[in-house]
Amino acid sequence: MMYGPQQQQPPQQYNAPYPPQQQPAFAPPPVVIDVGRDAKVKALIGGSVAGVIGLMAVFSALAGQTTGGAGSAVAVLVLGLIFLFIGLLPIITWRKLSRPRKLVFDAYGVRWDDPQGRPWAAPWAELSGVGISRTQQRRVKLADYIMRKTMVRLDLFPADPGFRGRHPDLEHLWEFHTVKNGYRLPLGSNPKYIPIIEHAMRQYRPAIYLGIRDEGFMVGLV
Repeated sequence: MMYGPQQQQPPQQYNAPYPPQQQPAFAPPPVVIDVGRDAKVKALIGGSVAGVIGLMAVFSALAGQTTGGAGSAVAVLVLGLIFLFIGLLPIITWRKLSRPRKLVFDAYGVRWDDPQGRPWAAPWAELSGVGISRTQQRRVKLADYIMRKTMVRLDLFPADPGFRGRHPDLEHLWEFHTVKNGYRLPLGSNPKYIPIIEHAMRQYRPAIYLGIRDEGFMVGLV
């Protein structure tokens, strides 16, 4: 399924993040995705598993519990040290991992709350389309059928060419990855975000929601 920007009337210009306007009388509550919290949890779980594997491998190598002689022990020791390093990565990068990051949908638009990073806001009036791009890992091994990695991104398409000039805070997302004439926010391997985003779009702006676009899996891309 393909999607692209729709044609709309050029929006009125105003200062970021949102136009000054009265709060709707019966506006539904914002839909918030706590990306920072989820990233911390995933990093801690992954680091803990890797650390345990690393400790077990190092202990086995140093205690002489490996088979195959000295060469095998050295290989197990090196592998264990690698897993130990992976386990320490969440601690080393904790400051970056623990910073608050939230994707918010509300009556005015969609915004990225990232006080210690690159926050931005895009009002609905300035968007012609919002979609989800999804990449699913190819099933090659048996484990791929049990735990299939799915990369999720939010795609935003501006309603007029002047959008880029009015929103320099979004420039780092312009035509990121494979999106054309739009912006792409990578959300990592979090398929649970898809129904939340769909609910938010149908609640606030169903007319510009473009649905889900499936893309082929490419290693190394978010």
